Amino acid sequence: MNSADIIALLPLILLTLATIAVMLAISFKRSHGLAAGLTALGFTATFLLLPAISRVAPHPVTPIYLVDTFGLFFSGLLLAASLVVTLLAYGYYETRSGFREEFYLLLLMSAMGGLVLVGSTHLVSLFIGLELLSVPLYTMVGFSRTARRSLEAALKYLVLAGVSSAFLLFGMALLFAATGSMDFSRILEMGRSGDASSTPLMAGLALIGVAVGFKLAIVPFHLWTPDVYEGAPAPTTSFVATVSKGAMTAVLLRLYLLAGGVIPDSTVTIFSILAILSMFTGNLLALMQNNVKRVLAYSSISHLGYLLVAFLAGGEYAVEAVTFYLTAYMVTSLGTFGIIALLSDREGEPELLQDYSGLFWRNPVAAGLFSLFLLSLAGIPMTAGFIGKFYLFAAGVDHSAWLLIGSLVINSAIGLFLLPPDCRFHVCRSRRKSHTNPSAGKRSGKPARADARFCGYFLVWGLPRVPDSSDPQRDNRLNSAYHSF
Repeated sequence: MNSADIIALLPLILLTLATIAVMLAISFKRSHGLAAGLTALGFTATFLLLPAISRVAPHPVTPIYLVDTFGLFFSGLLLAASLVVTLLAYGYYETRSGFREEFYLLLLMSAMGGLVLVGSTHLVSLFIGLELLSVPLYTMVGFSRTARRSLEAALKYLVLAGVSSAFLLFGMALLFAATGSMDFSRILEMGRSGDASSTPLMAGLALIGVAVGFKLAIVPFHLWTPDVYEGAPAPTTSFVATVSKGAMTAVLLRLYLLAGGVIPDSTVTIFSILAILSMFTGNLLALMQNNVKRVLAYSSISHLGYLLVAFLAGGEYAVEAVTFYLTAYMVTSLGTFGIIALLSDREGEPELLQDYSGLFWRNPVAAGLFSLFLLSLAGIPMTAGFIGKFYLFAAGVDHSAWLLIGSLVINSAIGLFLLPPDCRFHVCRSRRKSHTNPSAGKRSGKPARADARFCGYFLVWGLPRVPDSSDPQRDNRLNSAYHSF
């Protein structure tokens, strides 16, 4: 191993050192603030070193792990999200008793799994990263040991994730039998050339697709999502909704780039059906919920369906559409669950719509931010969510994917019906006492400041503009799609 290898691996090395530091700190003296501080320091230092690491990119550290600008961008996205989750977790667990410091150990290890995933170019590194990401999550979901729903959600997640891992391993075995390789590029090359045996190859890809579909929570692999979102502590839910799904989306995007943006027609047909089902199922089931976290869970299913539109449409806009929409969705989700964590107290979380009754009169800043994040999730103009959907729409128009575009537009309209109950409860109800503690959010200023920064990001990203480009035809197509939308 030379110096370039060490520099390329610095993100994983620093997070490993941070994990060891937190573990040693816990062994000598339990301090919630110290554990959270060391974790935040580890994420911050790793994030700040990414520009220096980019100087050696692209650099294949091993045949199964590549450090390039693509991986570094998504690594920065995951590290920033993990840092915000750390701040939210500190405010969330500060008023709770029991063993809290171990949460940050699990958070660091799970984040390392996400970094391995975004740099994986081989099925072995894919499996290692996926398991390193998932195994700590089982405990994080059930970290509130006194809450029955938390333990129930952890058990369901453990069982279903174990089944998905079995599908992944079986699919890897079939792909190796069909192609003689587990390298992404080699598998895609042999699949295009037709040298591999078609039946084992297609069966292996199908099994791996099941495992990826479980992690992304697309229909029909979404059954775990509402229970895990509802039962897990709010900081854990924000991590699942952002880092876990973001890492898997990065893997799909890398595969898409390695394939040259070419997807077989049969695959497009199958995933188009799954995307449409995910959009309609997520939005329609969300309309039937009274629990805010379950509403957000079903909404996340529909948002992953939206993301698939760009993948399936292909074309020159697919990569930027997926990247922008994923970034906007992660920021919005962090803000939404951050507000839930901010309003929580030791008695529990404000989960039902009624718990937000009159929130504007008790905490106008939280009510305003929460409404802003919900508006962005719905894709209202002047928000990042609107620009993200515009990118998806432009990608679909560029490839004439009219069925997917129609489903996207219809479901965007359905998603608007999720807004009136949530936003109306903030203002139009009385000032009577509800579950939400009026002093909640004052325990720690860090989560509040983090959400305020998100609000600023939305004001910057949400400007209704067409991205600049030196290609006049590209500008014309984007403007045409913008006005059609």
